[in-house]
Amino acid sequence: MQNNDPFEILKSTDALLDGHFKLSSGLHSKKYIQCAKVFQYPEKSQLLCEMLKEKLAGLEIETVIGPAIGGIIFAYEMSRALGIKNIFAERKDGEMTFRRGFEIKKGEKVLLAEDVVTTGGSVLEVGKLAESLGAEVVGITSLVDRSGGKAKFPWKFVPLIELEVETFDPDDCPLCKENVPIYSPGSRFSK
Repeated sequence: MQNNDPFEILKSTDALLDGHFKLSSGLHSKKYIQCAKVFQYPEKSQLLCEMLKEKLAGLEIETVIGPAIGGIIFAYEMSRALGIKNIFAERKDGEMTFRRGFEIKKGEKVLLAEDVVTTGGSVLEVGKLAESLGAEVVGITSLVDRSGGKAKFPWKFVPLIELEVETFDPDDCPLCKENVPIYSPGSRFSK
């Protein structure tokens, strides 16, 4: 029998890690959620996106957009579950942009998809980019909201799971003070 508990799916794929981590936001944490571990298993990724599809019912969406790198696979799987177009934004000279011939039409209804939201900075940047090109952002979705409800957006936010995970400013991190080795598994600050 297949487990339909999203938290258990993350645990079963070793997507929840314990240690001392530097997040892509620059903050530090005792826990890290590595959704790439879930994406190793297409059937589990599909199941999670089907669960999210139910939560997104009623939203009119034409395109799913993910920020590179973490959001690419999730956005693709989400677009597949919804049966719609998928594109991604990536950094060029430090700013999010659309490359590779990706285009957005004026008035196109887009859903932003990020695997894990901590501060929401990257997905917010992608949303502003999409709006600057004339798109209508109808919402944001994520597998995990680890912001503790602190990530605020001008659009509807629909996470599959909400986790309260304590984060620390690097200058006031208890793990740093204890000299616990730090790991940077995220895309922006990887060692």
